[in-house]
Amino acid sequence: MSPQVGIGVLIFRDGKLLLGQRKGSHGAGDWSAPGGHLEFGEAPEACARREVLEETGLQLGEVQNGAFVSDVFPEVNKHYITLLLVAQDASGEPQLMEPEKCSGWHWFAPEELPEPLFAPLRSWITRDGLAALQALAKSS
Repeated sequence: MSPQVGIGVLIFRDGKLLLGQRKGSHGAGDWSAPGGHLEFGEAPEACARREVLEETGLQLGEVQNGAFVSDVFPEVNKHYITLLLVAQDASGEPQLMEPEKCSGWHWFAPEELPEPLFAPLRSWITRDGLAALQALAKSS
């Protein structure tokens, strides 16, 4: 089975990162940025906008490319390459649009991230360091 492509959107506001606690799929109970699967023919930026709107009701302004990570989820026999995109300009207040998939959205300072983090976010921070996240948060 080939790896799938996931999109994670790191949304910052006032130095804080938006995360929600996952429900009902692999990584249930983990804290994750909004995101989802890249669809056939879809640009990563378009996927980011679509997923964020579907999950949080937020409208994204400018979206920038961030890092990418590779994670294997042996419990569900899946391998994902996750493209992390960065948004510093999201309009509106986050709403719980998919209560079957998320328990709610909350803003967190980089130094106060909840545990456990969903694998792609954890992999990125482990590889690039908390300083990478803090640098993005400072520019918000």
